[in-house]
Amino acid sequence: MMMVSSPFGGNRAPGNLPRLPTPPTGWPIGSYATYGEAQQAVDFLADSEFSVSDVTIVGVDLMLVERVIGKLSWGRVLGTGAVSGAWFGLFAGLLLGLFVNQGFALQLLTGLVLGVLSGLMFAAIGYSMSRGRRDFSSASQLVAGRYDVLCQPRSAEQGRELLAKLALKPNP
Repeated sequence: MMMVSSPFGGNRAPGNLPRLPTPPTGWPIGSYATYGEAQQAVDFLADSEFSVSDVTIVGVDLMLVERVIGKLSWGRVLGTGAVSGAWFGLFAGLLLGLFVNQGFALQLLTGLVLGVLSGLMFAAIGYSMSRGRRDFSSASQLVAGRYDVLCQPRSAEQGRELLAKLALKPNP
């Protein structure tokens, strides 16, 4: 078996985490409907002086959720392209102004104008090529159906006992 490693160290990343995707290990000590609840459970363990380096939060039944934000129109597409191009143009103009001995303001203004024009052009080309197949904007998010808290066997029983105490606490 051949092992490939980095020239800067072994086959583990900082914090002794594996570099390659690796299935989680450990025993389940809690299961929660939301990531926030799982995070709260691990925070409770940390506050209870539990060795949280033995703990892993695992999202189970992963889903890609795409939330539709709004309808796209030529105005919205061109406006977004112009703003995006303006930011890039200002950045390019700023860099140019720092390294060219001619008027700083002129370099900044040139970068802004060229950025807006190129942003408009690229946005128009991109939107026209979609030919109405995707006339909406959206935001994507990876979520899980549930979040399991796993713990290494050496301290799993103690973790279960602590999380049982957390479950018995009244919610504020």
